[in-house]
Amino acid sequence: MKKGIIPCTLAVAVAAALTVGGVNAGKTSRAAGNVSTDNIEGRVDAQPVKRLIIEYRDGTREKSNQAAVVTNIQGALVRSGLVRGASKASNVSYQRKLATGHELVNLASGLDAVEADALVRQIAADPNVKSVSVDRVRQIAAVQPAYVPNDPDFQEYQWHMRAPDGGATFDGGPNRGGANVPAAWDLSDGDGITIAVLDTGITAHPDIDTSLADVGYDFITDATTSGRATAGRAQGGWDLGDWTINYPGAATCQQRNSSWHGTHVAGSAGAQLTDNGISLTGVAYGAKHLPVRVLGHCGGAEADIVDAIIWAAGGTVAGVPANQNPAQVINLSLGGSGPCSSAEAAAIAQANALGATVVIAAGNSNGDVANFSPANCPGAIAVASNGVTSARAYYSNYGAGIDISAPGGGVFANDAGSGTQIYDGFVWQAKNPSLTTPTPLADINPSTTGTGGSAGTSQASPHVAGVVALMQSARLAAELPLLTPVEVLDILKQTATPFAITPAANRQIGPGIVNASAAVLKAIEPPCEVDCAPPATPIVNATPVRALSGAAGGETLYSIEVPSGVSGPLSITTTGGSGDVSLHVSLDEAPAATGTWNSSRPGNAETIRINAPVAGTYYIKLTGVRAYSNVTLQARFSLPPV
Repeated sequence: MKKGIIPCTLAVAVAAALTVGGVNAGKTSRAAGNVSTDNIEGRVDAQPVKRLIIEYRDGTREKSNQAAVVTNIQGALVRSGLVRGASKASNVSYQRKLATGHELVNLASGLDAVEADALVRQIAADPNVKSVSVDRVRQIAAVQPAYVPNDPDFQEYQWHMRAPDGGATFDGGPNRGGANVPAAWDLSDGDGITIAVLDTGITAHPDIDTSLADVGYDFITDATTSGRATAGRAQGGWDLGDWTINYPGAATCQQRNSSWHGTHVAGSAGAQLTDNGISLTGVAYGAKHLPVRVLGHCGGAEADIVDAIIWAAGGTVAGVPANQNPAQVINLSLGGSGPCSSAEAAAIAQANALGATVVIAAGNSNGDVANFSPANCPGAIAVASNGVTSARAYYSNYGAGIDISAPGGGVFANDAGSGTQIYDGFVWQAKNPSLTTPTPLADINPSTTGTGGSAGTSQASPHVAGVVALMQSARLAAELPLLTPVEVLDILKQTATPFAITPAANRQIGPGIVNASAAVLKAIEPPCEVDCAPPATPIVNATPVRALSGAAGGETLYSIEVPSGVSGPLSITTTGGSGDVSLHVSLDEAPAATGTWNSSRPGNAETIRINAPVAGTYYIKLTGVRAYSNVTLQARFSLPPV
């Protein structure tokens, strides 16, 4: 039996692998010694060998010179008979120095088992080489399924939590819009992090964590809006109801029953209890959830919301006791039309400065988010809504100001703008069954009337807030400093799941759908500490690199070190050959689609001239507009006479 549906809340204000010996050069200073290549470490013969790990002896040129490493391997390729002349020597590129001091090189064309054996023998015969081995491909010993809670309705109803793998949902449609949360639970549950939900407050519910409800706060100052007997703010984040039908003073407001919006939103963020054998689950269920009431009958005042943002983050608000549970994440599933006000911008900036990431629903007006605040405020993460197929929900705001999308419910079959409503179109969480004031806890049955589906960016936003809490909690567990709001957003964008259904060009909703597992993994990824430069093949000043070839769309990266005191320009050219290559150059970073300097003439005669170049590493990317071959690359600069 399907459960009750809340009318759409569309807006309110590795494991082991085979290990065998590598190839070791001799221990004497001038003799290669015994070499055995019977078992190259971890090689799968059906796969080409593409990377080698080489250890050079202390004091050798290769130990401190990337270009020398490349030259060394190129020579070994020629000596082993794997290339004819130097035509393919450019297939060798330097990758990086390992933390152990070993060098990692890449063989672009790849070698089979016999060829790899021959090459390893040649490299090991060099007296400068201490050891050489294939960079082994490791396989996991066993695949562990993502953690699945025992909440009985999780599998049937919560498509929005599950991986967007195209698997069937309970109504038979493909799920491509989920947030991939269970895989993140293998790493984090939100422990140690506080999420403040600025909304209608929270209600008592058998499947909702209300442990911080008493220490939350009601920021609504107007008595008619709050429903309290007197004006002014009050301790506690409890939802008293926000109905307007037959409510005194609400005749001109939108007429509806109590929404219990804050409870539903908090449930998605993680206040919904998890693994308790009851009903549903939330994203960051191990986090603390601080309810802050800012919406009541007919909505909520911006001035109250602004104060609540600052208080939630741990800032000072006159006349309000200090928040003893400052939030690292703040969710606002609310908004209205208009520009970001100075007060809203200042409140979010202060919250950011206190370390809180502010996540805000983009709005449900099918309009440009630039026209809706506070989602359009600087420093906020604006969240759009997608449905089960990954398509933009027809109601969701859009535009360049959207930072990311999250499952909020598409409402209709196939996420179209009309048609038959399906239950997959909603986000499922706890609700209170009452039409006005909250039903007492003892009278709520989570298996029947205590659960409901809603749809809107209000539902999308708390998914992101919960993911942010998982990220920060994982950082705490790894004894890493918390991410800044800017770092959080960068990771969310980097790890987003691409849309299976691409949004219209004039209805963009960010880089993709929030991916909880990928975001948590990225949040605790060890920082690069040694030789973190892009993998590029070094070239030497005024020394041509000849016989270069590449496929259409292929990219090859080179680098050249320019010292200080260069006189005259840095000139970088490609010449000769057939096909069509383009040339892109950037300083101290690899060019993206284009570089700081670019040359894209038809054919291969490309020239970049950089006057008065500053010292640093210049990265040179060759891109095949069409397949090209026999091209020569050269970079040249002049040093003043000594």
